[in-house]
Amino acid sequence: MIMKFFRDERGATAIEYALIASLIGLVIIGAVGAVGDSLTSTFNDAAAGLG
Repeated sequence: MIMKFFRDERGATAIEYALIASLIGLVIIGAVGAVGDSLTSTFNDAAAGLG
């Protein structure tokens, strides 16, 4: 029974998937932040040109 417990890898797989999902989330958050800053700058430039 103890050896069966040590050979069971289902928990390790779940942890790996959680780590991958969290890294993907961090990349998405970083990309959205960078694009948001760029868009803010673009719209500010456009508003200054109109005003």
